[in-house]
Amino acid sequence: MDSVLQVKVAALLGLLFLTLLCGFIPARLKWFRSTTGTENHRTVLSFISCFAGGVFLGACFLDVIPDFLSDIGEQLQTWEVRNDFPLPEFIMAGGFFLVLILEKIVLNFTRHGAGENTPLLPSAGHGHGHAARSHLQSSGHHVHIDSQAHSSFRAFMLFLSLSLHSVFEGLAIGLQTTDSKVVEICIAIVIHKSIIMFSLSVKLVQSAVRPRWLFAYLTVFALMSPLGIVVGITVMEARIAEAALIQAVLEGLAAGTFIYITLLEILPHELNSPDSQLPKVLFILLGFSTMTLLAFLG
Repeated sequence: MDSVLQVKVAALLGLLFLTLLCGFIPARLKWFRSTTGTENHRTVLSFISCFAGGVFLGACFLDVIPDFLSDIGEQLQTWEVRNDFPLPEFIMAGGFFLVLILEKIVLNFTRHGAGENTPLLPSAGHGHGHAARSHLQSSGHHVHIDSQAHSSFRAFMLFLSLSLHSVFEGLAIGLQTTDSKVVEICIAIVIHKSIIMFSLSVKLVQSAVRPRWLFAYLTVFALMSPLGIVVGITVMEARIAEAALIQAVLEGLAAGTFIYITLLEILPHELNSPDSQLPKVLFILLGFSTMTLLAFLG
């Protein structure tokens, strides 16, 4: 085994361990799971959720979309595709509409069931619980509440889009040819994915998902980047010419999916609530700023 391959294997194991650690911290602490605590407790959970929303927003616009546009641009030049049609944007729109159509089909067939109307963060002061509904009714104010917000389908699509992007991140490690570049990219991905993993865990841990499925989600997500490293090593050995083009198209679909989940799922869930609007915006900005800093540092 040459030195580059050894470094890649070490990166695989380190990435797997650290992301699992960051994901299972919220999953194992009852403090994150409880939604019946004091008002201060629910407020703090809401702010953490807003921070996670800012992280996802930053990942969407500063990571997922730029990576796709860069990769698809390179492939269009490689394959000498020249036209005025905005193909990259069309691919992202395809991912967006794919999730929209699939979600409406799922909701249509489960309209009489309770599963798809279960909120991802059931009460936590967002207007989904009985107490919150009673409070809003008694206050005489009309507040828009999305009864289908945070459905289990949307939670799965969030997990799926993040997982697909993580495969591509790992692929970047697997395709490197020098030790220093492998270490450099691995450190960046570890920091980035640890924050994403923590935010994803926070979003899932207070849901109606059973603990064993929650742990399955987190474990599979943690395995995605190592899987990408393995795929990258395999591609380096097999010399598949179309692999980069296929990757770019899948990145575009994942980007469209991520746009849908971020803008129609995560942020509206917090911002539809009338409580603590300005502090929530500040925590969203804090999460976005964290991803901005990581992007700036490269």
